[in-house]
Amino acid sequence: MAPVVYPTTNLTATEQLVFERGEGIYIFDNKGKRYIEGLAGLWCTSLGYSNQEVIDAITEQLNTLPFSHTFGGKTHQPIMDLAEKIREIVPVEDAYVFFGNSGSDANDSHYKMLRYYFNAIGKPEKRKIITRERGYHGVTVAAGSLTSLPANLAHFDAPLEALSILRTASPHYYTGRRGNETEEQFVDRILEELETQIQQEGPETIAAMIIEPITGASGVIVPPDGYYEKLQAILRKHDILIWADEVICGFGRTGNDFGCTTMGIQPDLMTFAKQLSSAYFPISAAVIPGWMYEAMIEPSNQVGVFGHGFTYSGHPAACAAALKTLEIYERDNMFAHAAEVGAHLQQRLRETFESHPLVGEVRGRGLIAALELVSNKTTGASFDKGIAGATAQRACEKHGVILRAVAGNALAFCPPLIITTKQVDDMVAAVSVALDETYDILREQNLIHIG
Repeated sequence: MAPVVYPTTNLTATEQLVFERGEGIYIFDNKGKRYIEGLAGLWCTSLGYSNQEVIDAITEQLNTLPFSHTFGGKTHQPIMDLAEKIREIVPVEDAYVFFGNSGSDANDSHYKMLRYYFNAIGKPEKRKIITRERGYHGVTVAAGSLTSLPANLAHFDAPLEALSILRTASPHYYTGRRGNETEEQFVDRILEELETQIQQEGPETIAAMIIEPITGASGVIVPPDGYYEKLQAILRKHDILIWADEVICGFGRTGNDFGCTTMGIQPDLMTFAKQLSSAYFPISAAVIPGWMYEAMIEPSNQVGVFGHGFTYSGHPAACAAALKTLEIYERDNMFAHAAEVGAHLQQRLRETFESHPLVGEVRGRGLIAALELVSNKTTGASFDKGIAGATAQRACEKHGVILRAVAGNALAFCPPLIITTKQVDDMVAAVSVALDETYDILREQNLIHIG
């Protein structure tokens, strides 16, 4: 085994699959086996593999200006061009952009800038952040504390109280409903609980609420109709900023430019990474409104510097990759393509798996979806320790599809945006065989409960 501490991996089960190359929606291991990359890497390779235009843009930039930092008044054209392009397309008022390297550091940057802003306007007590159960926002200290998945919190002693993190219910009706609650009753209950929590904490102490429009690593949760409309009304009523984590949903994934568009959210802050550059070069963006930026100018002057930044903030090659990626999205109508092929994916998943004895729920929008694997289709009971998800993931790999089990027993789909309807059909057919095999394996282990 190589001396690598592998990320988000069971350290007793490393180096199981070694990849060598990729082409389009396909990835190949070191034995020559071809797989459909059904999760776009980690929700990120939107243009698939070996896109020569993006590679050429990076190469040209590396041959021109391979690195330049952006500290202390120094800059370069790619970072300025990218910031202007992002300002043009985001639904944030007079947007300004702080660039980093990952979704995690972008969310940490937002956390710090929120503290900075409220200190600047004389409201230092307004510092608490609301996050949701089953949310995922990264793994750095602040972002990791905003994340609510047990495996990401275990053993790390996340400083939740020191960081003033509050948690509220996940808007997942399938697993969160009580008794015979309708979706509307479920939404009203969890939002009533949230507003009670806000009033108890004191709205004057709460800066923002962070939300993924549709979640990723927590199981592709699509909140019920009416949830976001009512949630935003509560947050606006109490002067709490809306912070949209678009790391997975941004740039076409849900069939629109942003997940906020799909779900009817008007954000104050936005976080981007992953599909911003189709993952060809690490880059993230923390987008803030102009009025927030303006309030931070004089405090930075008093100190002599805005004391936050990374060596690679706005790396010129990363900016070149992002600029070319955004150009391709626009030129090739990729978001419309994602909407069309995404509708086909959602239909095929539902008609293939809604009646499957292992599947309790099929959910998703656009080109992101999940199958909730259950041990009892009637009650929706799950499996311990994510055994169904892990078994299904291995079976899919056996049949040439890379998917990911998330939040235990949810099997997630997130193929590159360039996927065709024919390739969707190929993927679904292979997964259907894999899920039948998974069901047989679990039944042999007496883990399936009928009735």
